[in-house]
Amino acid sequence: MPFVLGTPFSLLLAVLAAVLSVEAAGPLVITSVARSIRPGELVVVTIATTKAPASLRVRAFDKDLPAFRVDSGTWRVLVGIDLATPPGRYPVEVDAETGSAGDRAAHVLVVRARAFPTRTVTVAEGFVNPPPEAVARIQQEAQELEQLWRSSASSRLWDGAFVRPVPDPANSAFGARSVFNGQPRSPHGGADFLSPAGTPVKAPNAGRVALARDLYFTGNTVVIDHGLGLFSLFAHLSEVDVEAGAAVATGDVVGRVGATGRVSGPHLHWTVRAGGARVDPLSLLAVLGK
Repeated sequence: MPFVLGTPFSLLLAVLAAVLSVEAAGPLVITSVARSIRPGELVVVTIATTKAPASLRVRAFDKDLPAFRVDSGTWRVLVGIDLATPPGRYPVEVDAETGSAGDRAAHVLVVRARAFPTRTVTVAEGFVNPPPEAVARIQQEAQELEQLWRSSASSRLWDGAFVRPVPDPANSAFGARSVFNGQPRSPHGGADFLSPAGTPVKAPNAGRVALARDLYFTGNTVVIDHGLGLFSLFAHLSEVDVEAGAAVATGDVVGRVGATGRVSGPHLHWTVRAGGARVDPLSLLAVLGK
């Protein structure tokens, strides 16, 4: 059973096949749940306080990460371990401001090594060595996406459990070292679902559509901002059924599976970003799905 906001802690311990660790420092008790502590995984960190802090600051992997309140004494934060993170010990540092005083604690994530496969794909040559007239467009779109990852809503837009965008199985391509037409390229930053063309693609949770249009490499693309730095990107769609700025609820159809952009055939590509980190969408479903 995946981790869902509000799940009783005793039940979580009994049924969740995940990594769980607990650290306490004075009035702060910090717990973490994840499918595993490896590159490309999402970690849900819970901070329980005996005092009601006026504010809470959480920092991990050299980034300030937004926390959200569960109740008067409990906060949570999503910590993404980017797929390029080297093995090692990484602290999650918590500062709780309680009036004129403050409490501090650190929770250590021990990131283990992860071996990624290599995938070899044959695509149209223009998607491996783009023509000169496409270079400016590619650079502009890359900059737009980088800015988008830094422009998430300051409040939590998702609610309840995350769901699969399509019913079909996903392959294990996340993080794969990609070789296109014999040339190495960037690692695969998402999960590919083996869905036939035309399959409806549903929003995995509530949010705001941050982008809905054709991009050079990902074809017809929809990006949903779930708030607090959490994003879903759906690529290679045959149709886009939403517009930028629209609010979506869990299960709303945002597009249809297709084969646009750099692909070898129809499928759904789902990318998840958490605080800028590239994480496996299946790890999101493991800890926040149903």
